[in-house]
Amino acid sequence: MLKVGLTGGIASGKTVVAERLAALGADVIDADLLAREAVAPGTSGLAEVVASFGPAVLLTDGSLDRAALGRLVFADHAARRRLESIIHPRVRAAARQLEAEATTARPDAVVVHVIPLLVETGQADAFDRVVVVDVDAVTQLERLVAVRGMDPAEARQRIAAQASRSERLAVADEVIDNSGSPAELERQVDALWRSFRSRRAQPPP
Repeated sequence: MLKVGLTGGIASGKTVVAERLAALGADVIDADLLAREAVAPGTSGLAEVVASFGPAVLLTDGSLDRAALGRLVFADHAARRRLESIIHPRVRAAARQLEAEATTARPDAVVVHVIPLLVETGQADAFDRVVVVDVDAVTQLERLVAVRGMDPAEARQRIAAQASRSERLAVADEVIDNSGSPAELERQVDALWRSFRSRRAQPPP
Protein backbone atom coordinates (compact mmCIF):
# COMPACT_ATOMS: atom_id res chain seq x y z
CA MET A 1 0.00 0.00 0.00
CA LEU A 2 1.01 3.56 -0.67
CA LYS A 3 -0.63 5.86 1.87
CA VAL A 4 -1.10 9.42 0.63
CA GLY A 5 -2.31 12.48 2.48
CA LEU A 6 -3.99 15.07 0.23
CA THR A 7 -4.59 18.53 1.60
CA GLY A 8 -4.88 22.19 0.65
CA GLY A 9 -6.59 25.35 1.76
CA ILE A 10 -10.30 25.93 1.42
CA ALA A 11 -11.35 26.31 -2.24
CA SER A 12 -7.96 25.11 -3.47
CA GLY A 13 -9.43 22.29 -5.57
CA LYS A 14 -8.79 19.22 -3.40
CA THR A 15 -12.05 17.60 -4.47
CA VAL A 16 -11.25 17.88 -8.18
CA VAL A 17 -7.80 16.37 -7.61
CA ALA A 18 -9.25 13.56 -5.49
CA GLU A 19 -11.91 12.78 -8.10
CA ARG A 20 -9.26 12.51 -10.81
CA LEU A 21 -7.10 10.23 -8.65
CA ALA A 22 -10.12 8.04 -7.96
CA ALA A 23 -10.85 7.81 -11.69
CA LEU A 24 -7.25 6.72 -12.25
CA GLY A 25 -7.52 3.95 -9.67
CA ALA A 26 -6.83 5.36 -6.23
CA ASP A 27 -8.89 4.43 -3.18
CA VAL A 28 -10.02 7.83 -1.91
CA ILE A 29 -11.08 8.41 1.69
CA ASP A 30 -12.62 11.86 2.16
CA ALA A 31 -12.46 13.25 5.69
CA ASP A 32 -15.13 15.86 4.90
CA LEU A 33 -17.57 13.15 3.85
CA LEU A 34 -16.77 11.13 6.95
CA ALA A 35 -17.28 14.25 9.08
CA ARG A 36 -20.75 14.69 7.60
CA GLU A 37 -21.57 11.05 8.31
CA ALA A 38 -20.31 11.44 11.88
CA VAL A 39 -23.03 14.02 12.61
CA ALA A 40 -25.84 12.58 10.50
CA PRO A 41 -29.31 12.47 12.11
CA GLY A 42 -29.53 9.77 14.75
CA THR A 43 -25.78 9.54 15.40
CA SER A 44 -24.06 9.95 18.73
CA GLY A 45 -21.91 12.60 17.06
CA LEU A 46 -24.89 14.83 16.31
CA ALA A 47 -26.24 14.34 19.82
CA GLU A 48 -22.91 15.43 21.27
CA VAL A 49 -22.76 18.48 19.01
CA VAL A 50 -26.25 19.56 20.09
CA ALA A 51 -25.39 18.98 23.73
CA SER A 52 -22.32 21.18 23.31
CA PHE A 53 -23.67 23.95 21.07
CA GLY A 54 -27.42 23.91 21.67
CA PRO A 55 -30.48 23.21 19.49
CA ALA A 56 -29.90 26.35 17.42
CA VAL A 57 -27.44 24.32 15.29
CA LEU A 58 -30.27 22.07 14.07
CA LEU A 59 -32.51 22.57 11.06
CA THR A 60 -36.24 21.98 11.36
CA ASP A 61 -35.87 18.43 10.03
CA GLY A 62 -33.45 17.56 12.83
CA SER A 63 -30.31 17.57 10.69
CA LEU A 64 -27.28 19.71 11.40
CA ASP A 65 -27.38 23.32 10.25
CA ARG A 66 -23.77 23.41 9.03
CA ALA A 67 -23.92 27.10 8.12
CA ALA A 68 -25.08 28.09 11.60
CA LEU A 69 -22.50 25.87 13.26
CA GLY A 70 -19.81 27.24 10.97
CA ARG A 71 -20.61 30.81 11.96
CA LEU A 72 -20.23 29.82 15.60
CA VAL A 73 -16.98 27.92 15.42
CA PHE A 74 -15.07 30.02 12.91
CA ALA A 75 -15.59 33.07 15.09
CA ASP A 76 -14.46 31.30 18.28
CA HIS A 77 -11.21 29.34 18.53
CA ALA A 78 -12.29 27.46 21.66
CA ALA A 79 -15.62 26.49 20.09
CA ARG A 80 -13.84 25.21 17.00
CA ARG A 81 -11.53 23.07 19.13
CA ARG A 82 -14.56 21.72 21.02
CA LEU A 83 -16.23 20.72 17.77
CA GLU A 84 -13.05 19.09 16.50
CA SER A 85 -12.79 17.04 19.69
CA ILE A 86 -16.21 15.58 18.88
CA ILE A 87 -15.75 14.95 15.17
CA HIS A 88 -12.07 14.15 14.62
CA PRO A 89 -11.91 10.89 16.62
CA ARG A 90 -14.96 9.57 14.77
CA VAL A 91 -13.53 10.55 11.39
CA ARG A 92 -10.17 8.93 12.10
CA ALA A 93 -11.77 5.70 13.27
CA ALA A 94 -13.89 5.51 10.13
CA ALA A 95 -10.88 6.32 7.93
CA ARG A 96 -8.83 3.54 9.52
CA GLN A 97 -11.64 1.08 8.83
CA LEU A 98 -11.95 2.13 5.18
CA GLU A 99 -8.19 1.95 4.70
CA ALA A 100 -8.10 -1.56 6.16
CA GLU A 101 -10.89 -2.64 3.80
CA ALA A 102 -9.08 -1.15 0.79
CA THR A 103 -5.77 -2.82 1.56
CA THR A 104 -7.43 -6.15 2.32
CA ALA A 105 -9.01 -6.05 -1.12
CA ARG A 106 -5.83 -4.82 -2.83
CA PRO A 107 -2.56 -4.99 -0.87
CA ASP A 108 -0.90 -2.75 -3.51
CA ALA A 109 -3.60 -0.07 -3.30
CA VAL A 110 -2.84 3.63 -3.42
CA VAL A 111 -4.98 4.98 -0.59
CA VAL A 112 -5.52 8.74 -0.69
CA HIS A 113 -6.81 10.41 2.46
CA VAL A 114 -8.31 13.83 1.67
CA ILE A 115 -7.82 15.82 4.88
CA PRO A 116 -8.40 19.60 4.81
CA LEU A 117 -6.84 20.02 8.28
CA LEU A 118 -3.95 17.61 7.80
CA VAL A 119 -1.36 20.23 8.75
CA GLU A 120 -3.39 21.74 11.57
CA THR A 121 -3.88 18.34 13.20
CA GLY A 122 -0.24 17.29 12.86
CA GLN A 123 -0.85 14.24 10.69
CA ALA A 124 1.80 14.76 7.99
CA ASP A 125 4.14 12.08 9.37
CA ALA A 126 1.39 9.44 9.15
CA PHE A 127 1.66 9.28 5.34
CA ASP A 128 4.14 7.95 2.81
CA ARG A 129 3.55 11.04 0.68
CA VAL A 130 1.84 14.34 1.39
CA VAL A 131 0.30 16.17 -1.56
CA VAL A 132 -0.66 19.83 -1.25
CA VAL A 133 -3.07 21.43 -3.72
CA ASP A 134 -1.82 25.00 -3.83
CA VAL A 135 -3.39 28.33 -4.74
CA ASP A 136 -2.80 31.81 -3.38
CA ALA A 137 -5.13 33.44 -0.87
CA VAL A 138 -6.53 35.90 -3.43
CA THR A 139 -7.68 32.99 -5.61
CA GLN A 140 -9.19 31.25 -2.59
CA LEU A 141 -11.15 34.38 -1.71
CA GLU A 142 -12.38 34.89 -5.26
CA ARG A 143 -13.59 31.28 -5.50
CA LEU A 144 -15.33 31.35 -2.12
CA VAL A 145 -17.23 34.50 -3.07
CA ALA A 146 -17.97 33.66 -6.72
CA VAL A 147 -18.54 29.91 -6.53
CA ARG A 148 -19.83 29.37 -3.00
CA GLY A 149 -21.60 32.70 -2.62
CA MET A 150 -19.80 33.44 0.63
CA ASP A 151 -19.61 36.91 2.11
CA PRO A 152 -16.04 38.27 1.67
CA ALA A 153 -15.59 38.83 5.41
CA GLU A 154 -16.67 35.26 6.19
CA ALA A 155 -14.44 33.94 3.42
CA ARG A 156 -11.42 35.74 4.86
CA GLN A 157 -12.28 34.34 8.28
CA ARG A 158 -12.41 30.79 6.91
CA ILE A 159 -9.04 31.21 5.18
CA ALA A 160 -7.45 32.69 8.30
CA ALA A 161 -8.72 29.81 10.45
CA GLN A 162 -6.64 27.32 8.49
CA ALA A 163 -2.89 26.75 8.33
CA SER A 164 -1.00 29.28 6.24
CA ARG A 165 0.06 28.55 2.70
CA SER A 166 3.71 28.38 3.80
CA GLU A 167 2.87 25.91 6.58
CA ARG A 168 1.17 23.58 4.12
CA LEU A 169 3.98 23.80 1.59
CA ALA A 170 6.53 23.05 4.31
CA VAL A 171 5.15 19.51 4.77
CA ALA A 172 4.53 18.79 1.07
CA ASP A 173 6.27 15.98 -0.76
CA GLU A 174 4.33 16.89 -3.90
CA VAL A 175 2.67 20.19 -4.86
CA ILE A 176 -0.19 20.52 -7.33
CA ASP A 177 -0.52 24.08 -8.62
CA ASN A 178 -4.20 24.78 -9.23
CA SER A 179 -3.87 28.36 -10.41
CA GLY A 180 -4.13 27.42 -14.09
CA SER A 181 -6.67 25.75 -16.36
CA PRO A 182 -8.53 22.50 -15.69
CA ALA A 183 -6.44 20.83 -18.40
CA GLU A 184 -3.22 21.92 -16.68
CA LEU A 185 -4.50 20.57 -13.38
CA GLU A 186 -5.40 17.24 -14.95
CA ARG A 187 -1.94 16.91 -16.51
CA GLN A 188 -0.33 17.44 -13.12
CA VAL A 189 -2.58 14.89 -11.41
CA ASP A 190 -1.96 12.32 -14.12
CA ALA A 191 1.79 12.78 -13.71
CA LEU A 192 1.40 12.43 -9.97
CA TRP A 193 -0.50 9.18 -10.44
CA ARG A 194 2.25 7.80 -12.65
CA SER A 195 4.77 8.59 -9.93
CA PHE A 196 2.60 6.82 -7.36
CA ARG A 197 2.34 3.74 -9.54
CA SER A 198 6.10 3.72 -10.03
CA ARG A 199 6.73 4.10 -6.31
CA ARG A 200 4.21 1.37 -5.50
CA ALA A 201 5.92 -0.99 -7.94
CA GLN A 202 9.31 -0.59 -6.26
CA PRO A 203 10.28 -3.37 -3.85
CA PRO A 204 10.55 -2.33 -0.20
CA PRO A 205 14.09 -1.47 0.99
